[in-house]
Amino acid sequence: MLRCYPRTEKEKRMPLHNKRKNNIMDDIYASSDLSIVLPKYKMPQKELDPRHAYQMVHDELMLDGNARQNLATFCQTWDDPEVHRLMDECIDKNMIDKDEYPQTAEIESRCVHILADLWNAPDSANSLGCSTTGSSEAAMLGGLALKKRWSEKRKAAGKGTDRPNIVCGPVQICWHKFARYWDVELREVPLEDQLYMTAEEAVKRCDENTIGVIPTLGVTFTCVYEPVEEICRALDQLQKETGLDIPVHVDGASGGFLAPFVDPDLKWDFRLKRVKSINASGHKFGLAPLGVGWVLWRDKEELPEDLIFWVNYLGGNMPTFALNFSRPGGQIIAQYYNFLRLGHEGYRKIHQACYKTAQYLSSEVKKLGPFEIIYDGRGGIPAMSFSLQEGVAPGFNLFDLSDRIRSRGWQIAAYSMPANREDLVVMRILVRHGFSRDLADLLLKDLQHCLEYFKKNPVIHQSSEEFSGSFKHS
Repeated sequence: MLRCYPRTEKEKRMPLHNKRKNNIMDDIYASSDLSIVLPKYKMPQKELDPRHAYQMVHDELMLDGNARQNLATFCQTWDDPEVHRLMDECIDKNMIDKDEYPQTAEIESRCVHILADLWNAPDSANSLGCSTTGSSEAAMLGGLALKKRWSEKRKAAGKGTDRPNIVCGPVQICWHKFARYWDVELREVPLEDQLYMTAEEAVKRCDENTIGVIPTLGVTFTCVYEPVEEICRALDQLQKETGLDIPVHVDGASGGFLAPFVDPDLKWDFRLKRVKSINASGHKFGLAPLGVGWVLWRDKEELPEDLIFWVNYLGGNMPTFALNFSRPGGQIIAQYYNFLRLGHEGYRKIHQACYKTAQYLSSEVKKLGPFEIIYDGRGGIPAMSFSLQEGVAPGFNLFDLSDRIRSRGWQIAAYSMPANREDLVVMRILVRHGFSRDLADLLLKDLQHCLEYFKKNPVIHQSSEEFSGSFKHS
C-alpha cells in the first residue's frame, strides 16, 4: 500500500535509497531492526518500528504449542469472532472502576444473578457473588468465607480458632494454596480402590474444627463428579448424631457449567441446603475467554461482612471482595455474550457434542490394544482417560507416548495419581468446544502411528520393573 499523503520538501530532496528505507513497502526481514537478536534482559535504548517489533514477538510465539491441540487444558481455546471483537472493544476498561464503567458493572451483576438462577439459589435476585480472574481465586474466596464464619461461631461459643481444617478429595492445587496461605489443615481423602471422595470417607475426617467439606464437580485427575448429594446427606446425619453443622462449598470449576445443561436433575447445587457457596470457571466450560471465574454464595448471610471492603476510589464508594483489584472487563462482557448468544439450548448442544466425542474417543482408544480405560466420558466432564493394561509390555510407558504424540502437535497430559495411588499413571484427554469428531479421528490415527513406531523402536528404561499398567517416569 503506497502512502497517499503529500511528501515533505525534505523527502523530495532525500536520496532514493533513503526514501526506500522509510517506505512502508520495505521488506521487514531486510530491515536493520530484524538483523539483531531480540533483547532478553534489558530494555533497548532506541525505539523500533511497530511493524518490526510486532513481527519479532509474533515470530517467537510460533514456538508455543498450538492451543487448539492442547488436550491437557480445561480452558477454552476457541471463541466466536464476536467474542474477539468484544474483547478488543473492552481492552481499555478496568472493570473494578464501577463509577467510570457502570454498564460493565451492571453486566457483571447480571451474570451473577443468571448463575444464581442456573444453580438454583433460593432467591436468585438477591444472591451475592462476583467475578474473579479464574476459579482458583473464586475457590479461595469461598474458603475464606468458610473460615471466617467458623471463627465467628467458635468465638461466640468461647472456643479456640487455631486449628481449622477442610475435608476434600483429590483437589486442584488452588486448595493446597488456600490451606497453606491461610493456615488451614487440608484433610485430603487418600485414593484407594475409589478415585474420588466418598461420603463415608469425608465424614470420617470431620470434627469440630472442620470449616467445610469441599466436593469437586469434575475431579482434575479423574474427571468424575464427586457425590455432592450423598456427602450432604451424610453431613446431615452427622449433625443429628453429634450436633456438628458443617457447611459444603462445591468446587464446580468444570461441572458448574456442564451439569445444569446436560444433567439438570443432578442435585449438586443450592437445591441442597448444606451447599453454602459454589465456584466455577467461566473460561472452561462456560466458554468465555481466559481470565474469568465466578463465586456465589447461597444468600447474603453466608458471606461475612468483614470480607467486604468499601473503597472510595476512582470516583465512587464501592464494595469489593475479590482478591484482585484492577483487571480488564472484556472476559465478563464475553461471558454475558455467551449467555445471550447460546442460552440453555446452545450450551446443551455444545456440551452434548463434546460428550459424544469423548465417548467415541474412549471406545476407539480401547480398540488400539494396550490401553485400559479409566474414565469413558460418562458421570463427569467431557473427557476420557486411560492407563496401560497390566501385564502388557508395549515397549513404552505413557510418558513416552505423551512425548511422542507431541511430534504431531498434540499435547496430552500423562501423570501419576495423588497419594496412595502414585503407582497408577494415566493419560487424560479433555474434549472442549472446537474439538470436532474429525480432529478426534486424526488424533486416533496419530496414536496408532505412535504404537507402530514404538513396536519398531521400543524404549529401554533404566528400571527393573516390568512394563505394566503402572509406571514411574524414568
